[in-house]
Amino acid sequence: MKLFNKIVAVIDDMGAGIQFLGLILRTGMRTPCTVHQVFEQIWYVTIQSLPTTALAGFFVGSIMTIQFTMQILEFGALGYLGGLSTSATVREIGPLLIAFMLSGKVGAFTSAELGTMRVTEQIDAIRCLGANPLQEIILPRFLGIIFSSFFLLSVGLLMSIFGGMLLGILFSGINSAEYLRHIPNIVNPSSVGLGLFKCLIFAFVLASICTYKGYFTSGGARGVGKSVVSTAVLTMVGIVVMDWLTSLVGEALLNIFLES
Repeated sequence: MKLFNKIVAVIDDMGAGIQFLGLILRTGMRTPCTVHQVFEQIWYVTIQSLPTTALAGFFVGSIMTIQFTMQILEFGALGYLGGLSTSATVREIGPLLIAFMLSGKVGAFTSAELGTMRVTEQIDAIRCLGANPLQEIILPRFLGIIFSSFFLLSVGLLMSIFGGMLLGILFSGINSAEYLRHIPNIVNPSSVGLGLFKCLIFAFVLASICTYKGYFTSGGARGVGKSVVSTAVLTMVGIVVMDWLTSLVGEALLNIFLES
């Protein structure tokens, strides 16, 4: 019975999150926020998270190079190291792992910030002054997180390529020209497009969950802590599910395109 109640609670929470997302979108269409507010949030999130994202991307590429080196060295195909490592990083591993890093950095921070504003009645005060909290607080953060997270994920992917090339030189013993030579042959435009599309979807999931959880926080300081934990867990689960869905749809569309 407890398991059934938990499942019902999760489904109910998902439905409330979707309704909140629709409310944000309707607010944006009817009473959009100013461009200055959005750029302020983009700048704030980007400056906060750029070093962490760049470092995470660098080590993701480095790890992939080391793993592929140990596998393909037995086959004497070390010249294909750059193409294989970059393809796996751009298509799958890079966006996923870097999005996990952002979920803990950006998502948890935004949820805690909004949750604190809720339990200290700052959001209620904004409503009492005649302003719409969704327009003044939620919408700028929602759009700012989407744009900045997409940019950060893209930077992380570029850093992963650089990290993979550097480890290819230091660990695998190949020069940069040999590492880069087969990347255009293996990493086609559809791979890059799929990676960037995943970055956009992950950013959307992150922005939706952290603003929803933060806005509906209750229960004082304990409630803020619960919202932060719930945001981190739900964001990671949502990113994994959307990664599976985008991979499935992307491969199906690619096969249809190639057959036609």
